[in-house]
Amino acid sequence: MTKTLYLMRHGQTLFNRLHRIQGASDSPLTEQGIADAKRVGDYFKRHAIKFDHAYCSTQERASDTLELVTDQPYERLKGIKEWEFGVFEGESEVLNPKPDPERQSHGDFFLQYGGENDFQVQDRVVKTLTAIMERPDNQQVLAVSHGGASFMFLRRWLSMDEIKRRQIRFENCAVFKFSYDDGKFMFESVHNLDDPE
Repeated sequence: MTKTLYLMRHGQTLFNRLHRIQGASDSPLTEQGIADAKRVGDYFKRHAIKFDHAYCSTQERASDTLELVTDQPYERLKGIKEWEFGVFEGESEVLNPKPDPERQSHGDFFLQYGGENDFQVQDRVVKTLTAIMERPDNQQVLAVSHGGASFMFLRRWLSMDEIKRRQIRFENCAVFKFSYDDGKFMFESVHNLDDPE
């Protein structure tokens, strides 16, 4: 039986606004982040999208976002937390290295600085979300995660060429819809707040 996953990126944070690398560190939602999360909650209500279960990463910006989107109970999961960037966390985004042109990712770069590589992030997020969707009573699920973690998850199911062709954006409060069946996810759509309904 096909199930549905809505994977959402958290709302804008202070570090997002200041263009600082967050990763495993945290910063509070801004007023815009709070307002945008509430708008996503309204979007779900207008479209009669309901969830039998809700999850978020263990990071505060994700749980705060989820609590603004819905008032239903939820579970925090370490497996969908953001990519760890080691000593780069809290630093300016201008220090981020350029992605490897072939992989369109940072590869192993952050390992030498106490962080994770891209496939470590991808493997844990895919494993965690697959386990969620394999639960028998999970048919339509909301999971609030992060930009880097969501990007690496999507990369498992779509090529970089396809992501570019579809002009998929990973903005704060973006909601990615996936169908799930037999251990595999299929990307359906993405909704950003400035997209027409």
